[in-house]
Amino acid sequence: MRFLDYVSINPKISLEKERIYPFVEMGDVSTSFRNPDKVEYKSFDSGVKFADGDTVIARITPCLQNGKRFYCKNIGKGFGSTEYLVFRPKDSSVDNLYLYYFMNTDFIKESMVRSMVGATGRQRVNNDVFSRLDVTFPNIEIQRRIAEILSTYDDLIENNRKQIKLLEEAAQRLYKEWFVDLRFPGHETTPIVDGVPEGWRSLYLQEIVGYEIGGGWGEETPTEKCDYPAYVIRGTDLSGITHGSALTIPFRYHSKHNLDARTLTDGDIVFEVSGGSKTEGVARTALIRSAMLELWQYPVMCASFCKLIRAKNTKHSQVLFDAFRYMRASGKTSEYDKKSASSIVNYRWKDFLSNESILMPTDELLEIYNSIVGNMYQMIVQKSITIEKAKEARDRLLPKLMSGEIEV
Repeated sequence: MRFLDYVSINPKISLEKERIYPFVEMGDVSTSFRNPDKVEYKSFDSGVKFADGDTVIARITPCLQNGKRFYCKNIGKGFGSTEYLVFRPKDSSVDNLYLYYFMNTDFIKESMVRSMVGATGRQRVNNDVFSRLDVTFPNIEIQRRIAEILSTYDDLIENNRKQIKLLEEAAQRLYKEWFVDLRFPGHETTPIVDGVPEGWRSLYLQEIVGYEIGGGWGEETPTEKCDYPAYVIRGTDLSGITHGSALTIPFRYHSKHNLDARTLTDGDIVFEVSGGSKTEGVARTALIRSAMLELWQYPVMCASFCKLIRAKNTKHSQVLFDAFRYMRASGKTSEYDKKSASSIVNYRWKDFLSNESILMPTDELLEIYNSIVGNMYQMIVQKSITIEKAKEARDRLLPKLMSGEIEV
């Protein structure tokens, strides 16, 4: 059967000009998850339109090759980039969710990639490829059963992602309550001296940090000088490594000396000091925990545009990390951004560490805080590991279910 006999591309959807609708930015589309990372609301002017039940796939390089796609669920009618293609079954002989998983097969992805035309770096899918595709769909009951099996994993992934978000928000609220609003346990009877609670200390960040060293990018394949394997965390990886995207970071090769000096350990903070994203900016961070390192199984380091920040006292790691996150969320870190001639954002991180200070509570309160928030982050890491395992199982099953190797 011909693909276009059963599937519509960019089906007609009516949206009113200047009316507010759900909007999905390409940057908020995951390469690993069924749902977008974020849905915004914008006034409609132009763009590719979609509705619940549709499958949306990036049509431009490198987004297509990287696997950017999502299933429109609980969004309603919305729109997004003109670099999307939208797919919808023409009738009830094809299940919407089954089509989403079918569009994730290597057969479809490779067919789309081979059809790409245009200038290097801006190539797009040639829609003519779909008129030439021969496909075979099983009966509707089998489709629904396959979609149900694969959805079990994606539902588990999405539930854990939601819980991670709630835990992160709770940790940030607690940091703000204790360290910014100064509503910590016992605050009612603690005198404030020069803006600092009695027994607390105001410390410049550089007083807490032991050292900061740049990373390296390494080699894609082993060389005579670089033959030690390691994962390398980039700024673009930071928001995902505790959200179930830990295994998507690049795998490279380094010299033994470089790796020995830069290998991340439990409690280290990876701090982004350079990036070109207008929406993300810089100063994204990640707190490294031993459970994450066990998941990677190989040494992990950060790339050149990130810094390894290690607290002199390991008891300060959690507060330091939460302080970084709060300062970024409140706009404090943006004061140190500057544009270079190459339009790459350079972060004046040394000025930041020497000029900015945080409050450090008494040892007793610090121990309580570390226990509460540390447990939250431990749960985040464990849920991230659950996501990784669910992704692995889903991706292993998908081609076997689609090919009929596993009967349902």
